[in-house]
Amino acid sequence: MDVSITPVGAGQPELVDIRCHKVTEEVREIADFVRMRQGKLYGRSEEGQTEVAVVDVLYIESVDERTFLYTAEGVYQTSGPLYELEERLRRKRFLRVSKSTIVNLMKVRAIKPALNGRFLAAMSNGEQVMVSRKYAPDLKRVLREGSL
Repeated sequence: MDVSITPVGAGQPELVDIRCHKVTEEVREIADFVRMRQGKLYGRSEEGQTEVAVVDVLYIESVDERTFLYTAEGVYQTSGPLYELEERLRRKRFLRVSKSTIVNLMKVRAIKPALNGRFLAAMSNGEQVMVSRKYAPDLKRVLREGSL
């Protein structure tokens, strides 16, 4: 598969064009990766309202009825319940791993077994997120099959 990159002027829209003989799993993965890179969420920090690129989010956690976006640069409080973010981000390689946490699978560096059927997801920034027993089978399936 050849790759061609053509710069466009600042006033022109950017476009990823995939030309293929057949839509294979590899082509779908490439398209999903490009889609995942798009999108923004909005969060609040001490500095005020901030635009957070979806690709920069490591995980999302709900604590005391508040929802937080965790990135390598900081933590941002966002509006909306966790289940809405889960639905919105499902096609962008995010997966619920506990009652209160959704992880960006593209930011998971390793998965390690923990006690009582749980797992620890080591994130790209070194943090570890607990995967509960209830959600461990979903994580195993996604890792085995490669699709959500």
